[in-house]
Amino acid sequence: MASIDEQVLRATKEIVVKFIEGGRISPAGFTDSFKNIYDTVHDTVKRRAHPSSSDDHKA
Repeated sequence: MASIDEQVLRATKEIVVKFIEGGRISPAGFTDSFKNIYDTVHDTVKRRAHPSSSDDHKA
Protein backbone atom coordinates (compact mmCIF):
# COMPACT_ATOMS: atom_id res chain seq x y z
CA MET A 1 0.00 0.00 0.00
CA ALA A 2 1.22 3.48 -0.85
CA SER A 3 2.00 6.02 1.82
CA ILE A 4 -0.64 8.60 2.69
CA ASP A 5 1.40 11.33 1.01
CA GLU A 6 1.53 9.29 -2.20
CA GLN A 7 -2.22 8.75 -2.08
CA VAL A 8 -2.82 12.46 -1.50
CA LEU A 9 -0.61 13.27 -4.48
CA ARG A 10 -2.45 10.78 -6.70
CA ALA A 11 -5.87 12.04 -5.63
CA THR A 12 -4.80 15.64 -6.24
CA LYS A 13 -3.51 14.75 -9.69
CA GLU A 14 -6.79 13.05 -10.61
CA ILE A 15 -8.85 16.01 -9.40
CA VAL A 16 -6.71 18.52 -11.30
CA VAL A 17 -6.84 16.45 -14.49
CA LYS A 18 -10.64 16.24 -14.28
CA PHE A 19 -10.89 20.00 -13.70
CA ILE A 20 -8.63 20.71 -16.69
CA GLU A 21 -10.64 18.31 -18.87
CA GLY A 22 -13.86 19.97 -17.74
CA GLY A 23 -12.50 23.44 -18.46
CA ARG A 24 -12.65 24.59 -14.83
CA ILE A 25 -8.86 25.04 -14.63
CA SER A 26 -6.67 26.25 -17.45
CA PRO A 27 -3.20 24.76 -17.90
CA ALA A 28 -1.86 28.27 -17.23
CA GLY A 29 -3.42 28.19 -13.74
CA PHE A 30 -2.12 24.71 -12.99
CA THR A 31 0.50 25.67 -10.40
CA ASP A 32 -1.75 27.65 -8.09
CA SER A 33 -4.67 25.28 -8.52
CA PHE A 34 -2.56 22.19 -7.86
CA LYS A 35 -1.13 23.71 -4.66
CA ASN A 36 -4.55 24.71 -3.37
CA ILE A 37 -6.14 21.36 -4.14
CA TYR A 38 -3.17 19.44 -2.69
CA ASP A 39 -3.31 21.46 0.53
CA THR A 40 -7.06 20.88 0.83
CA VAL A 41 -6.81 17.12 0.25
CA HIS A 42 -3.78 16.81 2.55
CA ASP A 43 -5.40 18.78 5.38
CA THR A 44 -8.61 16.76 5.08
CA VAL A 45 -6.78 13.43 5.17
CA LYS A 46 -4.61 14.46 8.12
CA ARG A 47 -7.65 15.73 10.03
CA ARG A 48 -9.44 12.40 9.44
CA ALA A 49 -6.36 10.42 10.46
CA HIS A 50 -5.88 12.41 13.68
CA PRO A 51 -9.21 13.96 14.70
CA SER A 52 -9.08 16.42 17.56
CA SER A 53 -11.70 16.62 20.27
CA SER A 54 -13.15 19.75 18.61
CA ASP A 55 -13.93 17.69 15.48
CA ASP A 56 -16.31 15.35 17.33
CA HIS A 57 -19.57 14.75 15.54
CA LYS A 58 -22.68 16.03 17.25
CA ALA A 59 -25.82 13.93 17.04
